[in-house]
Amino acid sequence: MEKESSVFKKGLFAGLVGGILFAMVGSMAYFLSFSDVSHASFIFRSFFDGEWTTGWIAESISIVITGFIGIIPALIYYLLFKKLRGMMPGLVYGIALWFIVFGLLNPLFSYVPDLFSLNMDTIATTMSQFILYGVFIGYTISYEHHDQRVMRKVSQNN
Repeated sequence: MEKESSVFKKGLFAGLVGGILFAMVGSMAYFLSFSDVSHASFIFRSFFDGEWTTGWIAESISIVITGFIGIIPALIYYLLFKKLRGMMPGLVYGIALWFIVFGLLNPLFSYVPDLFSLNMDTIATTMSQFILYGVFIGYTISYEHHDQRVMRKVSQNN
């Protein structure tokens, strides 16, 4: 049971690190005009007015918040898909997350254009980020789960 707890903790940590890492990539993409939205568009700009929401302060704070939010999809992946192996489950999971955020949850975010109003640069950039996040957490969690199972079998055989 201790090993399974270790896999669980590593999965949650992967969600935190992945959230922070890909939020930083999202900020760079936003400031370099590859995307019309960033995580601060969801977290701050949709709910608060002010010049500060478009600057580095809002982006920096939202990077940390996005890291903690990133734990939720990692937990869901751990609970539902940890036994799946390879890169494809994470890739599909990342695409599903993108559709959930930009399709289903979009009405909650007034600053973010609806799915059909997004330009192709924004779609390609944000979907790539979500795919990379999905592959990152998916591969990390499934690798750790598989490694833990192999180690358990080896210890039982000895």
